[in-house]
Parts: sequence; structure tokens; C-alpha cells
Amino acid sequence: MINSVTKKIIAVAFWLGVWYALSAFVSNSLLIPSPLAVACRLFSLAKTLAFWQTVGLSLVRIISGIAVAIAVGTAFAVVTFKSKTAELLLSPVLSVIKSTPVASFIMLALLWLDRELLPAFISVLIVVPVVTSNLVTGFKSVPAELLNVASVFKFSAFRKIKRVYLPIALPYFSSACRSSLGLAWKAGIAAEVLCVPVFSIGKMIYDSKLYLETTDLFCWTAVVIILSSIIEKAVFSLFERRKKDA
Repeated sequence: MINSVTKKIIAVAFWLGVWYALSAFVSNSLLIPSPLAVACRLFSLAKTLAFWQTVGLSLVRIISGIAVAIAVGTAFAVVTFKSKTAELLLSPVLSVIKSTPVASFIMLALLWLDRELLPAFISVLIVVPVVTSNLVTGFKSVPAELLNVASVFKFSAFRKIKRVYLPIALPYFSSACRSSLGLAWKAGIAAEVLCVPVFSIGKMIYDSKLYLETTDLFCWTAVVIILSSIIEKAVFSLFERRKKDA
């Protein structure tokens, strides 16, 4: 039997082969550079301090936005679950945020915010509705029997949250974080492309397109994909460890 790692390697090798075949067929690095050319360029960039400054600052901007969004989304979920008035007031706002194109928010935010803050702001907008809706669903799925048991044994508010609500809501929270991370990362990079803050992956993508440096464009796109995969796997591992500890 082929294990999952081997299957992934085979799939990656297949698409690399397709990429190589296309680049050989087109035979124009301005349109499709070869995988080897992109790998060599990426290795060359990785040896420079500017590369790591760029990657580090983009990570800080977007991850800080995600962290703020998770905190805000959790607070919104608790408030809307406890208060029908809060749910009535916040639901239209969250629906508008979910349905409005990211590009529209980026254009508007360019008028309000410093360009260094814009990627984090966009990440917040992307993540908050997902976390809020998932957690509210998790809270509402707590069986009434468990709440009755907590009342009979006179659980304190803290113990009720820890023993009743958290075990039920944690899978919903985990799902929200994992599904929104990739979206927030891509939206944050898109914001960087449009607001071009200094030392950002988005700026490098924009410059690559502007100066027709297709190999660099492929390199920075690969960096975005790699970092997104690493972040998602790190969060997945964190929740898996938490599940085992529980």
C-alpha cells in the first residue's frame, strides 16, 4: 500500500512534470519559466537578508491580523450567543463583510489606514465572520442534558465553560481557524500587492509583474504557497496536540 506521504510526493512530481513540459513547449521564460529556473532563483533570493526581512514582515503583518481576528471573533461569538440584541445588531454587519469583495475593502481601507496596517486589517475582516459563525454554531450545539447536569451540580461559570462549552465548541473553533487561515493569508498578500508596503511579499509580486520578471513572480508565489502550507500545518498540529491532551 502507498502511504499518504508517498501519494503527495507522486502528485507533486506529476504537476512539476506538467509544468516542465509546458515550459519546454512554450520555450519562453517570459511566459512560463521552468521549475529549475524558479528553484535556482528562489535559492538565490533565500541567501539575501532582504528576502528574510520581506518574508518576516509579511508574516508579522498578516499573522498579527489573524490573531486579533480570532480574539475579536471569539468575543463576538460569546456576545451574540448570550444576547439576542447583540446577535440582531451584529448579524447584518458580519453578512456584509462576508459578501463584500475583498478588493472593495482594500480600496476603501487605502483611504483610511496606513499602508503598513492594511494587510492586517484585511486579515481581520476575513477571519472574524468565520470564527464568529463557527463558534456560535458550536455553542448552540451543546446538548441541553449537559447544561442540566451542570446546573444540578452547581458548576461555576468558569467550570461550565471549561467542562461543557469548550469540549463541544473546540472542533468548530479548530475548523474555523484552519479554513480561514489560508483565506486570510491570500487576502493579506492581495492587500500588500495593492498597497505595496516596504519589505512585503505583495510588493515583490507587484514589482515582478511591473518589470516582467516572470521567474521572480513564480518564486514569490511559491513562497506564499509554502508559507500558507506551513502555517496551516502548524495550526493543525497545535489543535491535534490539544485534542490528545484533552
